[in-house]
Amino acid sequence: MTVPDLQRYKRDKKKVIVVTAYDALFARILEEAGIEAILVGDSLGVVVQGRPNTLSVTMEDMLYHTRLVAGAAQKALVIGDMPFMSYQAAREDALRNAGRLLQAGAHAVKLEGGAAILDRVDAMTRVGIPVIGHLGMTPQSVHQYGGYKVQGKGKDQARALLADAKALEEAGAVAMVLEAIPAPLARTITEQVSIPTIGIGAGPHCDGQVLVLYDLLGLFDDFVPKFVKPYAHLKADALQALRRYKEEVEQGKFPGESESYH
Repeated sequence: MTVPDLQRYKRDKKKVIVVTAYDALFARILEEAGIEAILVGDSLGVVVQGRPNTLSVTMEDMLYHTRLVAGAAQKALVIGDMPFMSYQAAREDALRNAGRLLQAGAHAVKLEGGAAILDRVDAMTRVGIPVIGHLGMTPQSVHQYGGYKVQGKGKDQARALLADAKALEEAGAVAMVLEAIPAPLARTITEQVSIPTIGIGAGPHCDGQVLVLYDLLGLFDDFVPKFVKPYAHLKADALQALRRYKEEVEQGKFPGESESYH
C-alpha cells in the first residue's frame, strides 16, 4: 500500500481500511488480517498510557511507537500522527518533526486542523512529505470544544468544515480524516474533494474508515463513543484467562507435568 494507491482507491471506489496500532505484534496481526493502512495514533496517550486525553503525548513517544510498527509492517501504509505542539508553533517545527516521523519509518504524517495549518501542509508537501489532514472533532482541541463533541451541526460550522476540506486538498494533503461530524456533511465533503476521506464517526459515505484498535477489539471500555463497534470482547476473555491462571497456581494445578522439564 502506497500513497498513490490510497488516492487510487477513491477513483476506483474501493474503501480504504485503516486501524491504529502501537507495537510490532499488533502491526503483524493487522497485516495478517489484510489491513492495508496502519495509523500510529496519538490515541496511544489514552489507550496505552492511560491519560485522559492525547495532549501529553510527545514526539519521542510517537517516534518510539512508529519505529515499532514500521519495523514490523511489511506491506501496510504506515501513518505517523503528529502530537500536540509538534507543528502548531512554527512551520520549521512542523517540517522537522514530520521529517523525523518519516525517518522513523512512517510513509505519511497526519495532523489536525484546517485554515490555521495550511502553510504547514504546503511546506511539507513541497519537500515530499505526504500529509493527511484531520477535520471535525480534533482531539487535540478537546478543551476548546469543552469535551468530545460532534462538530459541524450548524450551517456556519458545516460551511467552515467544507471550506477547510477544500483548502487542505489545495494545500497538497493526500487524504483527510473526518471525525465526529454529521453523515450528510461527510458525504458532501467526500463528493466535493478529489482526495480520500477517512471517517471515524462520520457515517458510511466516506471513502474509508478508521477505528482505534483497542476499541475495535473490545479491550478499552473506559469510554466507548457512539461510533465504535466492538468486533470482539478481548477484555472479558483476558479477565477470564487471568483468573483461571491465578486459580490453577493457587490450587497447585499449574505448572503440571506437561509444563515441567525432566
